[in-house]
Amino acid sequence: MSNSADSPGTGSSPARGRRLRPVRILTAAVFALAGLIFFTSFNTAKGTNIRTDASLLKLSDLIHERSRGNGLLEESNAALRQDVESLAERDDGRSRSEDDELAALEKKAGTHELEGEAISVTLDDAPPDATAKLPGYPEPEPDYLVIHQQDLQAVVNALWQGGAEGIKIMDQRLISTSAVRCVGNTLILQGRVYSPPYRIQAVGDPERLKKTLAESPAIQNYMVYVNVYGLGWKVEDDGRVTLPGYAGTGDLHYAQPVD
Repeated sequence: MSNSADSPGTGSSPARGRRLRPVRILTAAVFALAGLIFFTSFNTAKGTNIRTDASLLKLSDLIHERSRGNGLLEESNAALRQDVESLAERDDGRSRSEDDELAALEKKAGTHELEGEAISVTLDDAPPDATAKLPGYPEPEPDYLVIHQQDLQAVVNALWQGGAEGIKIMDQRLISTSAVRCVGNTLILQGRVYSPPYRIQAVGDPERLKKTLAESPAIQNYMVYVNVYGLGWKVEDDGRVTLPGYAGTGDLHYAQPVD
């Protein structure tokens, strides 16, 4: 940009002196303001460090710390639940048929371990320097190279549709109220935060599960990005596995009419 409008003119020396006066006044004002800031900072600190450790933490560090805390609480909750159930089994007054009905409900709710044949699906981000591998496709934008919420949801929905008896994402069992949500390139699941690669494991008929994955339109669209930009995709037979029971809280919140 041209500086001709700010350049001194070619007039006499007194004219240049008059044009410099506002600059000198502005300089003095800047130094005065800086002095005021230093004095205020000194008066506030009183000789101490006004930048606390908490202020230096990144938001991501706080999120991961809270995620670890939630994980510990879930483990504690699961242990307490097992203690309560073992105490209740001693003499709960229920009949055998009532116990069988309760066990069936707990299986559907996902609160107990589930054993059976399983497959796993792993999704991962593409390399940051990825380029289009096939002709006719544009060079990737950053959005093309990361796993999105709809990608994870597509896999989970296809597995349920394929008759999955139970599903686990990372180390957590899904239940009917589980919500798969992504913020940026991280997964937030039941109060805990995960980064890719994301591993989804499902117990059910392996061939039927793989068939519904292959037939899902949403996953077929995802596979275009796998083939063109290198997003990660792996389907494996895991043999016989045991999924953990859901260990989180089971409280439900719902709307009530106002009297």
